[in-house]
Amino acid sequence: MPELPEVETVMRGLAARLEGRVLARVSVARPDLRWALPPGLAGRASGRRVTGFARRAKYILMRLEGGETLILHLGMSGRIVLAPPGANEPPPLHEHVVFETDEGWRAGFVDPRRFGSIDLALTAEEAAHPRLACLGPEPLDDGFTGAVLSAALAGRHTPIKAALLDQRTVAGLGNIYVCEALFRARISPRRSAHTVAGARAARLVPAIKATLAEAIAAGGSSLRDYRQANGELGYFQHAWKVYGRAGERCELCPGPPACPGIASYVQSGRTSFSCPRLQR
Repeated sequence: MPELPEVETVMRGLAARLEGRVLARVSVARPDLRWALPPGLAGRASGRRVTGFARRAKYILMRLEGGETLILHLGMSGRIVLAPPGANEPPPLHEHVVFETDEGWRAGFVDPRRFGSIDLALTAEEAAHPRLACLGPEPLDDGFTGAVLSAALAGRHTPIKAALLDQRTVAGLGNIYVCEALFRARISPRRSAHTVAGARAARLVPAIKATLAEAIAAGGSSLRDYRQANGELGYFQHAWKVYGRAGERCELCPGPPACPGIASYVQSGRTSFSCPRLQR
C-alpha cells in the first residue's frame, strides 16, 4: 500500500495540473471501489473549480468550489494516471474514475484490486469524516514532538513497530518507513512501546521526520504498482538501509562475526527488518 511519501508525491502531482482548474468533465465507470462511490459523484464534481489540495495521513483531499472535498485513498494498488491535453493513448486498464480539466488535462484513477476509495464531504466538516476523525497527528507537523509521542505510547505494551503502524498513534506511517525510521533511531521494532519515552522518543521523532522528508524528495518508493502521477518511478527504494535487505550487511556494522547482518521476522503479519547489533 502506498504510504505517506507516495501519497504526498501523488497529491503534489495532481495539484500541479488540477489546482485552480475547472473540472470540465468527471466520468465514473462503476458504482463502487472498496465502498460505494458517492451518489451522483460525476454531476456533483463536474463544473467545479479545484480550489486546493491537502493530504491527511494516506488520504488525498481535493477541495472543490462550493464547499465540498473529494477524499481519495489509493488502497493497495491504486494510482493516478495523468495525461496532457491532446494525448491520444487509450485509457489504461482498470480506470474507474476520470477527472478532465478545462485545460484538457486528464487524471484517471486506476485501481486493479479496487481497494481504494473516493468519497465527498463538506469541506467545513471534513475533519469529522469517519475515515479521518480517528487519525493521530501528522508526523511532519511541528506539533508532533517527542513529548507528544511519549504521551501516546504511555502504558502501551505492544511492540513499538505495531504502535507506530496504528494510525491513531501517528498518521500515515506504513511498514517501510517505520522500519527505516526505527533503524535511524537505533530502536528495535520489538521494543515495548511504553519504553519509547524521554530520550528514545526524542530520537525517534526526528528520525521519522527525516526519513519521510527524504522519501518525499525521492518521489517515494516504487514497489509493484506505485508510480508518481507523471508516470515516473519513485527512487527511495535505492536508499533503504534495512527494509527488504534481509541477510545483507548493515552499512554501520563490521559484518560477521560481530554482526550476522540485517534480520527479518514477522510481527503482526508484516515483515520487520532491523539490525540486531545496533537496534535495541
